Amino acid sequence: MAISSPNRRRQRSVRVTVAVTLLSVATAAVVLALPTQSPAWLSVSSVFALVCGFAASRIIYNELLQSRREAATDRASQAQAYRSMFSERAAEHAEFTTAMTDRLAIRDRSIKELEGTIVLAEKRAMEAETRVKREARRANDAMELVASLQEQLEIRKAEEADELASWEGWDGVMDASTVVDLLAWEDKANAGAGAAADDRKHA
Repeated sequence: MAISSPNRRRQRSVRVTVAVTLLSVATAAVVLALPTQSPAWLSVSSVFALVCGFAASRIIYNELLQSRREAATDRASQAQAYRSMFSERAAEHAEFTTAMTDRLAIRDRSIKELEGTIVLAEKRAMEAETRVKREARRANDAMELVASLQEQLEIRKAEEADELASWEGWDGVMDASTVVDLLAWEDKANAGAGAAADDRKHA
């Protein structure tokens, strides 16, 4: 907003003072001429009062016109300043809007990238979980196979122990007399077989 300079204020105060002084002088002249009741003095004072009133009116009118011009100039300056300020604000608003749009675009792009990363991480986690489950299943199968083989090994060891024990028992039963009896029986069997063969020959 434009502010009047001190010189203008001083000129206004001087002009208003001059106009008031002229009116005061005209009033004093009329007041002084009235008691005289002289037509000449009354005419002179009247004419002087009219001239002073006209001069004061002219001064006030010029001051009013100048005040209006200054007010119009101030309003024009204010309008120009407001227009400039509005243009600056519009440019700042456009710049701010562009910056915020770019930020929003960057944020949306970052969000999409993060969502893609999260989806990829979830997929990898699912694959890892599936792999872990598969490996755990294989480990369980291997453990079951090991347990089965251990059981079969224990059974085999028990069977071998039983067989070994039975052979050891058989060796204990077969003593020397039994072996002699078996050999005598074999000789008798062979002799009987030879006699039978001679009988068949003689026959």
